[in-house]
Amino acid sequence: MGLASSNQSAETETAPSKQIFILSGQSNMAGRGGVDRHKKWDGVVPPECNPDSSILRLDAQLQWECAKEPLHADIDTKKTCGVGPGMVFANAVRKRVGVIGLVPCAVGGTAIREWARGMPLYENMVNRAKEAVKSGGQIKALLWYQGESDTSKYDDAKLYKANMEKLIQNVRQDVGSPSLPIIQVVIASGDSKYLERVREAQKEIDIPNVVCVDAKGLPLQEDHLHLTTAAQVRLGQMLADAYLANFEPPPQASS
Repeated sequence: MGLASSNQSAETETAPSKQIFILSGQSNMAGRGGVDRHKKWDGVVPPECNPDSSILRLDAQLQWECAKEPLHADIDTKKTCGVGPGMVFANAVRKRVGVIGLVPCAVGGTAIREWARGMPLYENMVNRAKEAVKSGGQIKALLWYQGESDTSKYDDAKLYKANMEKLIQNVRQDVGSPSLPIIQVVIASGDSKYLERVREAQKEIDIPNVVCVDAKGLPLQEDHLHLTTAAQVRLGQMLADAYLANFEPPPQASS
């Protein structure tokens, strides 16, 4: 299926230079910033999240369009989406990396076992990633924020590390990038029963080109589960800092 469309703007036709980032996990990656207890989004878009002609998004129909909040509106369709970390991340790295293609894949309320190879969520993510490169570009990283749904049951928490390690292995194999950079957010919320166990599992993953940023301490909404808009802005900056520091060294100054 081709990604070009008759109404594509001139900006989207710069596809060969796209640097592609997969956004995946559950609700805090999909974005709930500004969504109130009545499931209404307040529509507030911080300046760090503003659209830019160099930031594109692969929509649910696998077409590139100018990215804007909420990034996951047509992906995480059973919930109300608001501000997430993706646009902040893109704005923070675009001057270094050029044209950016965001591939939103996150779905709220999903456990790690639902992201196993062969499951619909996983297969959709891999399919979207493969489609994203067909019009030109390179997959640069997977940004992953998930784990809250694995904090309620002992077995889920116990198996989290092994399941996440398998996910990393599978994604790298299936998108044809054996050393694909992965930035994992260490969760800040969930069921207190096994929250710390899942956090420790995330921090203990020791695989090359896998780094963590810790969301602990970022402001939460009234539900004590979802990040506020301000927290999402900070998280997006943290993800950008981690990417630039670990995977996108600054150009060497000419002597």
